[in-house]
Amino acid sequence: MTKLLLSLHVLASILAVGPITVAASMFPRYAKPPAPGDDVPHDHDLRTAAFLHKICRGYAVVGIAVPVLGLATGAQMGVLGDAWLVASIVLTTIAAALLMSMVLPGQRELLEEEGEEHDLPGTGAGSGALTVAARRSAAARLAMTTGIFNLLWATVVVLMIVRPGSTTGA
Repeated sequence: MTKLLLSLHVLASILAVGPITVAASMFPRYAKPPAPGDDVPHDHDLRTAAFLHKICRGYAVVGIAVPVLGLATGAQMGVLGDAWLVASIVLTTIAAALLMSMVLPGQRELLEEEGEEHDLPGTGAGSGALTVAARRSAAARLAMTTGIFNLLWATVVVLMIVRPGSTTGA
């Protein structure tokens, strides 16, 4: 049973968290408007940004399986009290909170600010209140926040592999 749970946990991590980290990392690039007067080619494409946001939202729901399966695996292995697992649980909680409270709302805000201007259905109200400079700044902050989110997940992966202080192998 442990091997099955561990396999499902790893598969869920790869198939759910992987797409979120990639899509969230790509989003700011496509959501950031070009600087005023900038004639060089740019990647600003709200349709792509909206698609990446949809990926993040959808896989965030599926991603709930990762900690659920992780806790079941840890319970089966009898390691729920081990420091490496407790640290992983704390980091996973922080990453999930960051995704739900900053990354997804930040993406939605950037889409809403330009949605009406570009007549994109399903992107939000499109108040257009932010200036181009403010949207560029918001996209840069979102990129930084997404980077922190990704670093938290990378740290969890390392803890899961190395398991410092573990007596269960590795």
